[in-house]
Amino acid sequence: MAASFGKLCCNQLPLTARKISSGWLRFRAQGAGQFHSGPWRSLSSGRQRFNAAFLGLQARIRPFPLLIATGGGYMGYDQYGHYKDRELTKIGIEVPPRIANETQVALYKTIPTRLLSRAWGRLNQVELPTWLRKPVYSLYIWTFGVNMQEAAVEDLIQYRNLGEFFRRKLKPAIRPVCDSHCVISPADGKILHFGRVRNCEVEQVKGVTYSLETFLGPHTWAEAINSTIKPSNEEDPSSFQDLLVTKEGNELFHCVVYLAPGDYHCFHSPTDWRVAHRRHFPGSLMSVNPGVARWIKELFCHNERVVLSGEWTHGFFSLTAVGATNVGSIRIYFDKELRTNSPRYSKGSYNDFSYLSNNNQEGVSMRKGEHLGEFNLGSTIVLLFEAPHDFSFNLKAGQKIRYGEPLGTVSRDGQPERHSLGENGLK
Repeated sequence: MAASFGKLCCNQLPLTARKISSGWLRFRAQGAGQFHSGPWRSLSSGRQRFNAAFLGLQARIRPFPLLIATGGGYMGYDQYGHYKDRELTKIGIEVPPRIANETQVALYKTIPTRLLSRAWGRLNQVELPTWLRKPVYSLYIWTFGVNMQEAAVEDLIQYRNLGEFFRRKLKPAIRPVCDSHCVISPADGKILHFGRVRNCEVEQVKGVTYSLETFLGPHTWAEAINSTIKPSNEEDPSSFQDLLVTKEGNELFHCVVYLAPGDYHCFHSPTDWRVAHRRHFPGSLMSVNPGVARWIKELFCHNERVVLSGEWTHGFFSLTAVGATNVGSIRIYFDKELRTNSPRYSKGSYNDFSYLSNNNQEGVSMRKGEHLGEFNLGSTIVLLFEAPHDFSFNLKAGQKIRYGEPLGTVSRDGQPERHSLGENGLK
């Protein structure tokens, strides 16, 4: 009896399940019909229209084209401003420099130039196949106007990688060092600016300045160079400039040399002097080409740089190698401890190193024209030095110059100066 009842229940289960399933489907269909009728129908259709419109808007607004349009519009507006400046200059109206504001500088600094420079440095060390070397180097030579006739090795096949090509040496005696002038150009490049330092401000290009104290850092290093230096007065900004002038009747002078990517990338000692101290400032690696130097105030203070300080026959002398985009590596030949473009650094920090010791009270002696260091690509050299008031530059702003050619000299025996200095270098 129990077995018969169980068998009957098992036979009825599939039929019951089918009935329940069909009933549920009818309920869903009726419910859906009721939902899509009356007020619910208008609500549903409104939601569908909203979703469709939102998806259509998403499809029309793409991030990349929007960025291209915004960036293109800004560049067009910026170029229009430069066009107006050029037209005003043509008719003799002096146009003040267009200086970047803090927001523009901050946006520029968000570009990972240090990371890109390290990647570029690694790429420079990759050995190129022999068949690829000549086409790659020839393109670079054509783009930047490199003069390979001056190179010690003219055969492009001999340069295994881009780094060797950028750091190529010159033929012996191809650049005679001028003996009649006390200061020569330390590198091939373009003269951005030169002249006397006024009110502790230095011009990187005409009309755009940077602070001497911010550029060189606190004066603590100066005491190691010259024990006769007086303590500075923090309330008087010009006292920092006075601190560097150690001899009566002397003044402080500066000269900025820009090395383009096609220039010879090594730099040499500009005079006979002794190097007593090195200060390394980690920092940004923004471009230092003349256009950017006219746009960003205190550009050289933002960028990574290596300041070599010491003395020459007339007193204080310093040479600063300023890093730039793709030029994170600054090498000083006699300083094996120097490491630039490190992955991490603290903003505003600097590292000091003294070349003086108990066994060496003179520092590192450098002769005029002697090899001093090198960049991996074009960059900037800044000279700051003390000299007698009758020191004169034999230059004009914007001129091309080569290593070994004269920068300036001190007048002797009452001879007339070739150029007299004004506020902008020449008068």
